[in-house]
Amino acid sequence: MTMSKEKLVEKNAQPFKQKRFAQGLPVLNPFAAGIDIGDSKYDVAIACNDGHEVREYATFTSDLKSMVKWLKEEGITTVAMESTGIYWLNLYLMLEEEGIEPVLVNARHVKNVTGRKRDDTDAIWLHKLHSCGLLQKSFQPEGTIRVLREYVRQRKRLTQNRSDTVRRMQKALEMMNIKLHIVISDILGKTGMQMVQAILQGERNPNNLLKLKDPRIKASEEDIRKSLEGIWKEEHLFMLQQAYDGYCFYQHQIKQCEEKIKEILLSQVAEIMHGDITDLGAVREKKRLKNDLSFDVQRILHIIVGVDLCKISSISEVTALEIISEVGVDMTKWKSGKHFSAWLNLTPNTKITGGKIISSKMQKKNNQAGITLRMAASNMSKSKCQLGDYARKMRSRIGKKSAIVASAHKLSRIIYAMIKEQKEITIVFQLKILTSKKNVF
Repeated sequence: MTMSKEKLVEKNAQPFKQKRFAQGLPVLNPFAAGIDIGDSKYDVAIACNDGHEVREYATFTSDLKSMVKWLKEEGITTVAMESTGIYWLNLYLMLEEEGIEPVLVNARHVKNVTGRKRDDTDAIWLHKLHSCGLLQKSFQPEGTIRVLREYVRQRKRLTQNRSDTVRRMQKALEMMNIKLHIVISDILGKTGMQMVQAILQGERNPNNLLKLKDPRIKASEEDIRKSLEGIWKEEHLFMLQQAYDGYCFYQHQIKQCEEKIKEILLSQVAEIMHGDITDLGAVREKKRLKNDLSFDVQRILHIIVGVDLCKISSISEVTALEIISEVGVDMTKWKSGKHFSAWLNLTPNTKITGGKIISSKMQKKNNQAGITLRMAASNMSKSKCQLGDYARKMRSRIGKKSAIVASAHKLSRIIYAMIKEQKEITIVFQLKILTSKKNVF
């Protein structure tokens, strides 16, 4: 019996995908404003009866106060602004103090229509997007964490500057043919610094300099004596003196930063422990590593965070401090570990069109916490734990560069899960994250 034409078409019909979208752009933030940030002026746009009202303000403190006062009088509850340099920071803090929610957005997300680029139209465009709820708020730490972040970043910059002075010291010694770095692994140690100080004080006799040798130095006395026979030039000694003075200057500034960091951390511990901070701020007798802080920051962070992040392989106490100063301890800011890793720029920015992946590259943005995790993951392959096995496996599969990003991604998931779930790192807990393909946290 022949099947009818209608039934044949119905049988061969393919199911189709259907999606429903809302019509129009609803106004979700009726009391919103948009501000175009600049070095010399701010353009502020708010809604009025016949369109938009745009006012121009200078960037002096008195003008900022006038702007915030006007926004409060108009009943504005939230303000959108682009993250232009550091010009937004003071206004952001003033709005926050006055109870107006500042929304800092990425400039790439608010590009205006081509050919209509002006400061006032940019402010109007920001207002339109923000009033309809189309802007995504950038993460900003709150309160004490923001202050801690500034001090930690300053310490990191000073540490980098100190490293430059050490390289200049080594260059000046090399120009005088002082081969001290060949026989001594680190000229910043006790022996190296005492010899450099003696040279700057006028000592030129290798035998007298040899008396400053520490008994733990493994190099022979003959090799050290030969390395100290230099070609003394006044200009090179002058370069050595300036490099040494710069090193001492940065060393002093780093200690001042560490004191500020300790004050902030101890104030947080005092709130948690009801004022009991016994022996937490004591100065270490001996540092474990050259760039470690002068106090035991690991114990303090353990109390503040609730878990010990330093138990994770390749996470040092300095790395843990830098991460906490950037992201804080409130993981509810991110929906899941997947969103947390994406914010850290540790996941590819996949673009799909026509059902096909057309691009899957990493975004070009400087996320300090993500950079810190990448640096921590760069030596993970040398570890003998499960994370080290994972790093070595990924290195053999996708290469060194991509393996570092993949390892840093796993570190971010472990950190997110530890802080949010308040669970200490264990072998079972670590394997659960390493082997899970779905984002269970």
